[in-house]
Amino acid sequence: MKKLINNPVNVVEEMIDGYLKAYPNHVRRLEGNERSLVTARDLPEGKVGIVIGGGSGHEPAFMGYVGNGMADGVAVGNIFASPPPDPILEATKAVHKGAGVVYILGNYAGDIMNFGMAAELADIEEGIRVESIVVTDDVASAPKYEKEKRRGIAGEFFVTKVAGAAAVKGYSLEDVVRVATKTNENTRTMGVGLTPCSLPQTGKPSFELEENEMEIGLGHHGEPGVEKGVIKPADEVAERLVHDILEDMPIEKGEKVAVLVNGLGSTTQMELYIMFRRVEQILSEKGIGIYRSYVGNYSTSLEMGGCSVTLTKVDDELVHLIDFPADCPMYVQI
Repeated sequence: MKKLINNPVNVVEEMIDGYLKAYPNHVRRLEGNERSLVTARDLPEGKVGIVIGGGSGHEPAFMGYVGNGMADGVAVGNIFASPPPDPILEATKAVHKGAGVVYILGNYAGDIMNFGMAAELADIEEGIRVESIVVTDDVASAPKYEKEKRRGIAGEFFVTKVAGAAAVKGYSLEDVVRVATKTNENTRTMGVGLTPCSLPQTGKPSFELEENEMEIGLGHHGEPGVEKGVIKPADEVAERLVHDILEDMPIEKGEKVAVLVNGLGSTTQMELYIMFRRVEQILSEKGIGIYRSYVGNYSTSLEMGGCSVTLTKVDDELVHLIDFPADCPMYVQI
């Protein structure tokens, strides 16, 4: 599988270097760790800091969401691997302005361990209070009665959006945690995989799907889904994804949602809009309003084919925060 790279060993460092050169007005690298990036803007004293992070290969997540109205800092890991504690700690120290720091991370063993270690070090070494929000939106990865075991995938975008807006608006650490937790509890995602990704170091597919196959619930790193089968038309796929979400998180007629139809890396905008068309029809038929919609690549898996659908049930407080402007290198909301 072809890629525009140099030495596969250096892909993350060269990506970060190019990213910093492309967006010097938005982000800067910390001298203490080359995998720690923070906003180039001055942060006001008393603001709660927001730090995110995870493995490379999911761009624009995670480093693309550092900017005004979103995250203040990010720790960048290797391909599909959690960043170690050191870059997380450096970002934490850099964005701390006296009001504490909130970590937003996916529910993966490496992230839980490394962000947890960074939080302990921040407390012991710097006296920084850190609270963590572990995102668990992936319906396919565990049953409802074991929701705490679910992976965090595209729903991390909405959790970061809400937490970042709340922090800019001057919410306390406790209130940033509260609204981020509410967002996580009201967010569900289901995805479908069509083709595999390939790691730069191997150049080989990370898993196998036949030409006529799709996999419902496939994970962002190629984790097994819940069902393989012959590829279906887009409308039928959208119906299955939305059905599984609504079975897990019932939404009443008259309630509203934010919708994200997220590409996994190689899916065209044409296909994503065709998927969104049917998602909108289903919700409309059920009397569920779409407050705001997002269609595009928000959390990818290198060049994997397929997409995910995320629904976040919103109330007056959450729509106020979701509407808040954001200015990041890879995401702008006016």
